[in-house]
Amino acid sequence: MDLFMAWVILLVASVIEPIWVTCLDKSENFKKKGWGAAALILVLLCLYLLSIPSNPENIGPGVSYSILAGIGAAGIVLIGRVLYKEKLTARKLLFIAMIVVGIIGVRMISG
Repeated sequence: MDLFMAWVILLVASVIEPIWVTCLDKSENFKKKGWGAAALILVLLCLYLLSIPSNPENIGPGVSYSILAGIGAAGIVLIGRVLYKEKLTARKLLFIAMIVVGIIGVRMISG
């Protein structure tokens, strides 16, 4: 697999992460079976996709996971704002910006 495709797969996994977390919340501790099933399917898909670029010949596990976690964290804040009407304070935006800068930095130094 070429490096470009590994990055595409990593980005797809990173987008899935906040979605499965939201489904988990919506499942209300798996009382709502549909949301619970969606959460389980999406978390397994996310982990499977993460395993592909985590191969040392591609991006590697450390960089892959740090990018997944950063994009996932920023994504869940965005979902919190849109679905749950959570406030976005200047401090939250600052720290989200720091996550984004960290993701860009990791990408730049990882070749």
